[in-house]
Amino acid sequence: MENKAHKSGYVNIVGRPNVGKSTLMNALVGEKMSIITNKPQTTRHRIIGILSGDDFQVVFSDTPGIISDPSYKMQIAMNNMVNTTFHDSDLTLFVTDANERFEDDDPIIERLKKVETPLFLVINKIDSVKPEQVLQLIKLWNKRLKFTEIVPISALKKHNTQKVSDLIMENLQEGPPYYPKDQLTDKPERFFVSEIVREKILELYHQEIPYSTEVIINAFKEGETSRGEAITRIDATIYVMRKSQKPILIGKGGSAIKRLGTESRKSLEKWLETRVHLELHVKISDDWRDNERMLKHFGYK
Repeated sequence: MENKAHKSGYVNIVGRPNVGKSTLMNALVGEKMSIITNKPQTTRHRIIGILSGDDFQVVFSDTPGIISDPSYKMQIAMNNMVNTTFHDSDLTLFVTDANERFEDDDPIIERLKKVETPLFLVINKIDSVKPEQVLQLIKLWNKRLKFTEIVPISALKKHNTQKVSDLIMENLQEGPPYYPKDQLTDKPERFFVSEIVREKILELYHQEIPYSTEVIINAFKEGETSRGEAITRIDATIYVMRKSQKPILIGKGGSAIKRLGTESRKSLEKWLETRVHLELHVKISDDWRDNERMLKHFGYK
């Protein structure tokens, strides 16, 4: 029996903030690779998710949302991460929200015109609009750009996401695996631990607090036992931008940070499949989003 040729490639997922890029990647990879909330700027880093089989390997790259008018150095750094993805992919998925509007001369469209590899338009959240509106969007986008194919989906409900998977496999070229077949991502566990804590901050706090915080894992110790059970001990620091934000994060009598710790621990135990002991600390780093040294420390540079 003749062996099937091995296919592989890098698939980059790009688009504006909050259009469902992370939800789509999670649906395609089948693992919770990127944190998902209903707030924009959830994904701050380029996150790779690897899907492997006997005769294929797809390396997905979920990127921060493209910010049209960045306000501080962190957003500039995030845009720089996205800019590289327009040039280093074997296949590009441009994700747009069915309710989103673009001008014909939008800079994103100009960048997409320069993409030389297969380019797919994924119109997400089609369950939020009428079918005739989806047809109008397809016509509009067909006038703007030449796509290999346009796929309307609902990533959250996994409607038509299999179609996206099938198209990716059809368009992959022969190539070797780039990572070990049992590897799921290029990020260490510590990165995902910090993302899970940050996800809970996004869910539990309001106004500027979620966007003013960054989480660093100081210690991550596996394999210890407590009462005969394995336990992972995690020590994390949450950085805020201003002195006034620290008491808000902690809450009256420590109530807010206690709730944050409880919700984070539950999610971490589910993700790590072990008991977790979590210690959270809060530090102030004045305007860290515009501080080159701190941005480097947080992995933006």
